[in-house]
Amino acid sequence: MITLRNVHKSFSSQVLFEDASLQVNDGDRFALVGPNGAGKSTLFKMMLRTEEADDGDIQFKKGVVVGYLPQENPPTSERTVVEEILDGAEDYDGRIEAEGKAILMGLGFKVDGFTRRVNTLSGGWAMRVAMAKLLLKKPDLLLLDEPTNHLDLDSLMWLEEYLQSYQGAIFVISHDRDFINKICNSIVSLQEHKLRVYHGDYEHFLAQREAEKEKIYSSWRLQQEQIAQMEDFVARNRARVSTSNRAQSMLKRLEKMERIELPAETKTVKMRFPQPGRTGTKVLELKGISKTYKVADHPDIKVYDNFDFSLERGQKMAFVGHNGAGKSTLLKMLAGVIEPDTGERVLGLNVKTGYFSQHRDGILDPRKTVLQEAMDNDRMNPELMVRTVLGTFLFPGDNVYKKTEVLSGGEKSRLMLVKLLVDPPNVILMDEPTTHLDMASVDALIAALKEFEGTLCLISHDVYFLNALADSVVHVEQGKTTVYPGNYDYFRYRQEQLAREAAGQKKKAEPEQRAAAAPSGEYEEKKRQEAEARKKTRRAETLKKEIAYSRKTVEGLAAKMSAPEIHSDYKQVKELGDKITALEAKIAAFAAELEAIEAAENAPAPQ
Repeated sequence: MITLRNVHKSFSSQVLFEDASLQVNDGDRFALVGPNGAGKSTLFKMMLRTEEADDGDIQFKKGVVVGYLPQENPPTSERTVVEEILDGAEDYDGRIEAEGKAILMGLGFKVDGFTRRVNTLSGGWAMRVAMAKLLLKKPDLLLLDEPTNHLDLDSLMWLEEYLQSYQGAIFVISHDRDFINKICNSIVSLQEHKLRVYHGDYEHFLAQREAEKEKIYSSWRLQQEQIAQMEDFVARNRARVSTSNRAQSMLKRLEKMERIELPAETKTVKMRFPQPGRTGTKVLELKGISKTYKVADHPDIKVYDNFDFSLERGQKMAFVGHNGAGKSTLLKMLAGVIEPDTGERVLGLNVKTGYFSQHRDGILDPRKTVLQEAMDNDRMNPELMVRTVLGTFLFPGDNVYKKTEVLSGGEKSRLMLVKLLVDPPNVILMDEPTTHLDMASVDALIAALKEFEGTLCLISHDVYFLNALADSVVHVEQGKTTVYPGNYDYFRYRQEQLAREAAGQKKKAEPEQRAAAAPSGEYEEKKRQEAEARKKTRRAETLKKEIAYSRKTVEGLAAKMSAPEIHSDYKQVKELGDKITALEAKIAAFAAELEAIEAAENAPAPQ
């Protein structure tokens, strides 16, 4: 589909790619990872043909269509949401419109939002429109730059399910490792200015990289010992007549020796929240809260009515719920950022709250520099201390004099974290804190929050982040909350369990209703047909899993077979080849059986 061969790319004195190669084929599912500034977005631009390589070759399969979702700044227009996603759609008809609306609803839009003008939407919702428009076009290759940044959990799960069955190739830049593991089967690592493919999930990639680093370090250490011994021999023997020739020969060997270089260490954020002052057991209470939003040309939206909520010291709570359920409103009322219409917010003993906003632009003053923003609190921190903290958050030297209005999304997120660190609260309330952070920064944030002894409430679409931190989940729904002890995975398990129980009760009642309504022979025949259909469905699911597992096994064997160290071992190469051939035959047989089942299911019913 797209082939990059020996590509070089530099900006001024910064080298991004040097002799980099990559092959993107039909059906590939790649995640692109690498440190900030390594060139991930530049690679996408070269694949979009909006940026040219300095040297090397980039070839495109004839007729290949590449679709791109930028990280932010979607195009705006005066068209309605539906008109925008249909703009440019080929062979437009009612079916395309219905499919587009289904995608919009999957991404969180309600029907009354279809007629809104795109230029009246917030940046996050405009990004969802851009994503819907892209998905509806079904390009051969999807290039997605942080596609989960503007989604809530429900929309994220819908997108994961949609992309899992997407027919084209997918190439993703994302900090969300759970999303990567569900969508991608290979990691493309941008390291030392080259591109390297690792087959498997993100954890497997980390394990492989760690093993490689250890191997390089071990070889480097042995070589350093050898060099020290050779240099010592030369120093002791070059002056002696009897051994000077040997010493000279060894010196030449030293000069010609190809030195092993250790890979450069990637700069990462180091953070630690200062342990806060101790609060009372009861930290925060909302008593008899009511909150209604007035929207122009729309009925009032009542979010909470006579609502009570309380927080206790040391809790780490995750708020989840459908889009518009009131999660952010609840967090803002706890933080004191917005006032309820009625009721009261009661702070506990010695409580100081810190709020991390989902919308960074509403918190940071665009006229201030990074340093001024970090210094803006009541603590009168020494400038040297603040600059040291900024340096650990990748704002070194004169970068502290940059205006906040020119910062990237990731830089704004890091600056918000600095503001929390230099003026530490004992109750932290965070709304989507991982947006725009890279994986290393997310891991550093998790480690810091795990050690934080205060109280934490958070909203996040990052499942890995939620599972790592939450000790309870608050499900917000229709102005009420239900607390589930445990992390997000446990909450999902309980939700599925409750759904199965409700479905079981409904199913239990259905046979009795059918039996009462249908003649005996007709009812028995219907039961037999339903049992047969269930059997075929189960078989189809088994076949899909077997095909997926077999394909993954083939990928692993192919990767092993391509390793240079086994090319001289004919027996091992033949064994691997035989296994791949057998698996491919198995996949073909399973695929044929699956196709027959699906054809039977889609066949018209007999008249």
